[in-house]
Amino acid sequence: MIYLDHAATSWPKPAGVIQAVQEVLTSGTTNPGRGTHGMAIQAGRVLMRTRSRIAQLLNVKNPADIAFTSNTTSALNLAIKGLLRPGDHVIATMVEHNSVRRPLEFLKRAYGVKVDYIAADQEGKIDLVGFERSFMSNNTRLVVCSHSSNLLGSITPVKEISKLAHKNGALLLVDAAQTAGAYSIDVGDMGIDLLAFPGHKALLGPQGTGGLYISPEIDLVPHLHGGTGSQSEELEQPSVRPDRYEAGTPNTPGIAGLGEGVGEVLSVGVDNIHKHEWMLTQLIMKGLAEIPGIHILGPALGKPRTGIVSFNVENMDAAEVAFKLDRNYQIAVRAGFHCTPLGHETAGTLQSGAVRASVGYNTTVEEVQALITAMQEIYKS
Repeated sequence: MIYLDHAATSWPKPAGVIQAVQEVLTSGTTNPGRGTHGMAIQAGRVLMRTRSRIAQLLNVKNPADIAFTSNTTSALNLAIKGLLRPGDHVIATMVEHNSVRRPLEFLKRAYGVKVDYIAADQEGKIDLVGFERSFMSNNTRLVVCSHSSNLLGSITPVKEISKLAHKNGALLLVDAAQTAGAYSIDVGDMGIDLLAFPGHKALLGPQGTGGLYISPEIDLVPHLHGGTGSQSEELEQPSVRPDRYEAGTPNTPGIAGLGEGVGEVLSVGVDNIHKHEWMLTQLIMKGLAEIPGIHILGPALGKPRTGIVSFNVENMDAAEVAFKLDRNYQIAVRAGFHCTPLGHETAGTLQSGAVRASVGYNTTVEEVQALITAMQEIYKS
């Protein structure tokens, strides 16, 4: 199998990730923070090691400002619903994933939160002038932006948007689902107040892992209320971080695997990973561009993008293309709407969907060349 669906989940996982999960499950590591016996203490160390590695990767000063969640969706919901109040105004973009759009639309219906979506062109370039015009005096509470579109691969100018947000008294939430581990992120330098990330994509960890960076100046209403192992005598959630945002027994085996995945990313180097993936996208785009009837979405050849190349084939359904790649060539891609109808509206593919090929740090030149050859044969047939 040639796996080109890394934008959904990275695969295969590094051996160290699998070993770390197995060690937690077999070595007697139990609930972290729920006891003073040796196994509980060891579990706590597993969480702290992973938290510290993520802090190093994102240049977060205090690892306690990182709360573990089950995925990016959970992290985004914690940030959005934990911050916004009735009547608040939010600015988002037209390349957002449903993990941003649906919580915002829920708050819009239920609590009268006002939402504006800023336009982007077909390459995913955000209209910064439109951004600046959309701020409401003393009312815009939050700006949300995807660091990279999961359809177009375009990269959002987070630092510029942060300056606009802070100038107008708003906070910035970044969805780093496609960039954490694959594109350089420095929350301080980029002016990021909240950053949601997955563990199972470019951070190379298991599914069921993720997290949210929360600026020390922000107090979110917890998404979950319950046991944390600390301040158990109190009626309210603990005020101390990260316990305040991590109610319930954590996924210790998954977080152990995530820690090893982040360790692998730190060892290889995020910049090296991005250069490798960008080189592969350029090869895919060059090869597909030579095939008549194929339309490539997102930034043009040579422009910045993450490891995503989405495309359509004239007179062929996207699902049919993906089916042929899987059954006839053992190449795994994703077809459809990728949980981003806003992105497809921007790209002009809201009716057709698209085929998405996405590479990872372990994808090879030979594998992307196999995709190009397969597409040549599919188009001829």
